[in-house]
Amino acid sequence: MQVKTTRLEAEDAKIIYQETAGLAIITIHRPQAKNALTANMWDQLAKIALQVLDNPKNKVLILRGSGQNFTAGSDIKEFNAISLEQAEEAFVHMEKTISTIERLPIPTIGVINGPAMGAGLELALACDIRIGSDKAKLGIPVGKLGITLNNKFAQRLVQLVGPATTKDLVFTGRMFKAEEAFKLGMLNYLVAEKDLNKYMIRMGKLVAGMSPESLLAVKQSVQECLDSVPTLWQGSSPFVGSDFAEGCRAFVEKRQPRFTRQPK
Repeated sequence: MQVKTTRLEAEDAKIIYQETAGLAIITIHRPQAKNALTANMWDQLAKIALQVLDNPKNKVLILRGSGQNFTAGSDIKEFNAISLEQAEEAFVHMEKTISTIERLPIPTIGVINGPAMGAGLELALACDIRIGSDKAKLGIPVGKLGITLNNKFAQRLVQLVGPATTKDLVFTGRMFKAEEAFKLGMLNYLVAEKDLNKYMIRMGKLVAGMSPESLLAVKQSVQECLDSVPTLWQGSSPFVGSDFAEGCRAFVEKRQPRFTRQPK
């Protein structure tokens, strides 16, 4: 099996891109930080996602993390040295990258081994199909950081798991283990960790063998249905609140945050 591999450097991390047998595979590789994505890595991820379409032989995009992590989301340490306005801009840019992957005209498969946290969970939700190992954990610890749940992120979650589970994820900040996430529909398939790569390739080839026109038509139809559902959060909402600075400091200092502000 011929495999074409490209490694794109982003600081001390890599976004690894491979092509093989009709499958385009993107691997987030920053093991020293649980594959947390820096601003540069978000940029690279968006560029690669679009480059997948340059090769007409690519029928399916697979997105995964290296080792025993999918991704811990955005690198919070980067936000500790910037203003709230700059942080807001960074989150808006991150959402654009996620939306780029979500609206690709080919099927996307998220392969989740270990934690998918915060923006990492949103990245997984942007994929059409999610395969999780028995070591997968999914959660949104935004309440510990003072990050607000953006409209689009909330919409993806509510449409998938409903309002009660969405609130549970945010209110408790707990990580849902693989079996619970599977039962809730956050994972489409659940397999043993040792079988994950083999299952990923098998599922990718299965989807790649289908009619591209049929897959694109159903993908576009489903997205149109989701976009047409009326919501109370139409428009925009901020990603960060006034608690964000304290949340970042607490994260860097490895302590519990001391939130004192009351929401207006």
